[in-house]
Amino acid sequence: MLSSIACGKPAVDFKSFPDPKIDIPGGGAELRKIVLAGGCFWCTEGVFEQIPGVIDVVSGYAGGTAETANYERVSSGDTAHAEVIEVTYDPNQVTFGRLLKFFFAVAHDPTTLNRQGPDTGTQYRSAIFYLTEEEKRVAEAYIKQLDDAGIFAAPIVTKVEKLAAFYPAEDYHQDFVRNNPKQGYVVQQALPKIAKAKKAVAEESATTQPK
Repeated sequence: MLSSIACGKPAVDFKSFPDPKIDIPGGGAELRKIVLAGGCFWCTEGVFEQIPGVIDVVSGYAGGTAETANYERVSSGDTAHAEVIEVTYDPNQVTFGRLLKFFFAVAHDPTTLNRQGPDTGTQYRSAIFYLTEEEKRVAEAYIKQLDDAGIFAAPIVTKVEKLAAFYPAEDYHQDFVRNNPKQGYVVQQALPKIAKAKKAVAEESATTQPK
């Protein structure tokens, strides 16, 4: 990942950020997955690893073909792929809608079209890749809810796209922040977002503890 890459900095406060009015009920014995694109996958991976109920986060690519699902080709911007994360989560601990709240409020800026910070190209687009029609309905409803409430200074440009396939990224991209905490880009771009995610988790925990 080039040192010039930035992830975008949404100027919103998680504590006052609206919860989704429509969500997918939690529960059940099976783990679930959600695939999200929010610019640099180092940043989004680092944020989602902080959320209770998230079991695993894998950086990768979605939107294009298997033949072009590699960093060199995706970086060209002409593959239809986006840098994404595949989040495996326990629906008994966290819901689909709650993960979307972190996506919009912490992980990236959903108002910049095909761009996060100085990074431009469709590979850095904001997108939710849905697996079911229920996920599509909840995602679209939440985007409309946030836009109607004027949460951001500009309209949300996040695309809701059907997931055809998820392709894991190269090994050196996985857990990049955790493995390279002193790398310049990580310090400047990823760590502040991770700190914001940790603060949000702590605030939520404090409000749900019995008094």
